[in-house]
Amino acid sequence: MNKKIIAHLSKDLKLKMLVANVEVQPLAERGDLYSSLIRAIVGQQLSVKAAATIYGRFIDLFEDGYAYPEEVMEMDLPTLRSVGLSRQKSGYIQNIAQFFTENKLQDKDWAAMTDDEIIDFLTAIKGVGKWTVQMILMFTLNRDNVFPVDDLGIQNAMRSLYEIEETGRAFKTKMKEISLPWQPYRTHACRMLWRWKDQI
Repeated sequence: MNKKIIAHLSKDLKLKMLVANVEVQPLAERGDLYSSLIRAIVGQQLSVKAAATIYGRFIDLFEDGYAYPEEVMEMDLPTLRSVGLSRQKSGYIQNIAQFFTENKLQDKDWAAMTDDEIIDFLTAIKGVGKWTVQMILMFTLNRDNVFPVDDLGIQNAMRSLYEIEETGRAFKTKMKEISLPWQPYRTHACRMLWRWKDQI
């Protein structure tokens, strides 16, 4: 995390404490959005280890280790299920492949679209929710200002760190209010919150 981001987030005294005590690893280079979406679907409701195992088996179905959309669309359900995918996840993965094929998205430059535009666009795919796209924005496209208010880890961290007593809709409203001064670096604040919550 660069000095400019650290200085900005340190204006929040609670985050300033985290900056001094929490180490956040640098983000990887921008990744392949299509592959990241599929990996996210594979990993839903699974441990990291189980998700990695199933994803590895899935990728092994393809000769050169890449799940080209056309090949995914042509694959039959028993083959997809043979690697440990549920019927539902198999369908969602094929939905993604079909969406990318129909919209010619393999070489798309996502930089021209805002975060909200990408969320609206990709959640049109059955099986892809807002939280999933937010994770893609944060960790594949490296967008700086994403705030996944529905993420349980962020909710738990903020409730603890900021001693938020509100519940329900009022709780999320309070979270958003607290996060406003973090802009335009809310992604980085969230990464610190996740890391901090893992350590306590």
